[in-house]
Order: sequence, then C-alpha cells, then structure tokens
Amino acid sequence: MALIKEVRGFTPRFGNNVFLAENATIIGDVEMGDDCSIWYNAVLRGDVNSIRIGNKVNIQDGSVLHTLYQKSVVEIGDNVSVGHNVTIHGAKIEDNVLVGIGATILDHAVIGSNSIIAANSLVLTGTIVEPNSVYAGVPAKKVKDIEPDQTSEMIHKIANNYMMYASWYK
Repeated sequence: MALIKEVRGFTPRFGNNVFLAENATIIGDVEMGDDCSIWYNAVLRGDVNSIRIGNKVNIQDGSVLHTLYQKSVVEIGDNVSVGHNVTIHGAKIEDNVLVGIGATILDHAVIGSNSIIAANSLVLTGTIVEPNSVYAGVPAKKVKDIEPDQTSEMIHKIANNYMMYASWYK
C-alpha cells in the first residue's frame, strides 16, 4: 500500500476510483479528484503547502510534486498527464496538459490549457505558458501554436490509457 502520511494536521484526501502504487508517497495537504493514478516512486509532498489535483490526472513513475513554505502551491487541473521523472514545484497546470518525461516546472509558473511541455524542458519560475502551445528546451520557450483538437486528441488518449493501465492493478 502507498505511504499516506498526515503532517501538521493535514491528511491526504482522495476522490473515487484512484490508483496509488504500492511505493507512491502522498504526504500532508494533498487533495485529488476522481479517476487519478499516482505511479511507482512518485512523491506528492504537501508538507509545507497544498497540492490540489483535479480529475483524471496521472502522475507517472518517479515524479515529485512539492511547494515553497507559505509562498507557492501546486494546482493541477483535469485531464493532465505528468510524465515519468517530472518535477513540479509550486506551479499551476491548467486542464488538458501533457508534461513530458523529465520536465521541471518551477514555482509560480502557469501552464495554459491544451498545452504540451516537451520532455526534459525547464520551465522557469514565473513563466506563463500560453494555452494551445508547445514549449521546449532549457529554459523552455514557445516552439509553436497547436490547434486545441490536436492536443485534445493526444492528451485525452494518454489520460484514458493511464486509466486503463491503473485498472490492471486493482
């Protein structure tokens, strides 16, 4: 069973139909919606501030979500896929986003809806990623605009796949 730990009077809260891998760690002020999956070795550390996750979100293997004490929070909208070994530190991710493998998103960054953050990108503190765009690189810069239906198809497919994968483990 996943490590679920109360810290400072905050106990993680979960929606319906949530998969937590046996070695996932969810600590403190963490709330997530329905149909989410937290995969192997992922750490959601809501010890110093809050982490809020919407519906149909997958946090893949080795990813870390954390915040700054009294200064930043993590907010993740609906239908978001966070790839393997991603770090999200005190950032906001809007609905229908794909965060590629190994990306890092720093405090007070905002990732607009229907966007893709490419693998291994570094989104610097305070960066505002426009909706319907692809950002890539170190530091991450806008690469191109994309049509909402292009991202929607890919992002929904990945999120749906992760719901299917999670069902294999229940």
